[in-house]
Amino acid sequence: MLGLLTIFGPISMDLYLPVLPALTAELRSTTSVAQLTITACLLGLAIGQLVAGPLSDRLGRRTPLLIGVVAYTLTSALCAVSPTVETLILARFVQGLAGAVGIVIAQAAGRDVYSGGKLLRYYGRLTVLGGLAAIIGPVIGGQLATVTDWRGVFLFLAAVGIAILAACLAVFRETLPADRRVTGGFSHTLNDFRRLLADRVFVGAVLITGFSYAAIFAYLSGATYILQGMYGLSPQGYSLAFGLNSFGFMVFGFAAGRLSERWSERGTLTLGLMMATSGALGLLATALLHLPLAAIILSLFTMVSGVAVTSPPATSLALKDYPDIAGTASSLLGLARFAFGGLAAPLVGIGGANDAVPFGVVASVSAAAAVLCLGLVSRPRK
Repeated sequence: MLGLLTIFGPISMDLYLPVLPALTAELRSTTSVAQLTITACLLGLAIGQLVAGPLSDRLGRRTPLLIGVVAYTLTSALCAVSPTVETLILARFVQGLAGAVGIVIAQAAGRDVYSGGKLLRYYGRLTVLGGLAAIIGPVIGGQLATVTDWRGVFLFLAAVGIAILAACLAVFRETLPADRRVTGGFSHTLNDFRRLLADRVFVGAVLITGFSYAAIFAYLSGATYILQGMYGLSPQGYSLAFGLNSFGFMVFGFAAGRLSERWSERGTLTLGLMMATSGALGLLATALLHLPLAAIILSLFTMVSGVAVTSPPATSLALKDYPDIAGTASSLLGLARFAFGGLAAPLVGIGGANDAVPFGVVASVSAAAAVLCLGLVSRPRK
């Protein structure tokens, strides 16, 4: 059940990517403005986690989760009937706010019930399931594009929300007993945030996660235009290429959970960043030298797989020492992941739909910034 909650983000982001160019044309928008529908959802996912995490530490996990799923379903339907791109951007922001609840609670509830090696394996499996959802999302989106328009895709998301709500009502039980919940008001929440931000290792793990996912969301924002517009792939062909990269994300994420447990969290994190940086530099070289399709596919696969390797150890390093405020800690991790991604996504479209250089620059700078933050987590906490 906790794994199912991780599909909020990937499904919301990935399912409509194959129809994003068609959406841009129908709403008479530009590439950069249409990409703001991605940015709005990402920012909603970031801000929503900042609210839902501390709230779940006080009220428990189940009630905020159910409210979030209901709101997600309603706003997905609102996206489907949006008459203008501006309305869609606003609806996507609210959809992100609602979808954030499932993501933060999946991480926090896992910390409620697991620790040690089991916690690392759990976060590795969350990465796998996120990658699996990313495979399913664009593939389904590509097939939906053959029978419906982008509005039908958002109606499908509303149906997904209904299914998740039914599953939550039937299966999900409270993982945070009343005697373990945080008490106190807003000032107590601020103290919790200060406690976390004073921890060098926590801040380093959060920054690494944020910069790594900035590269991922630059990919989510720009790859559909580059692969379909510049390389001529159909929506179905794009969904297959996207599925290949998501398969790499899934496999390497699973391996990273095991490797972190048996070898080293910090060593695994370093390996993942090396892979992500190599792939990002490959993307930049491909854009500058106009290399063939195989080069960009290989570079994307390496970068995406590298980010997957960083995810389990970074999440574990951030959360394992904070079982009492796991929701609050998860919210800051999620804030970095989606806020950094939301800021990076529109930068990819600066050069227009037929210029891949901004994509390569954003991915390379993001990966390099993550590498620079390694020093913060290089030594254990005192």
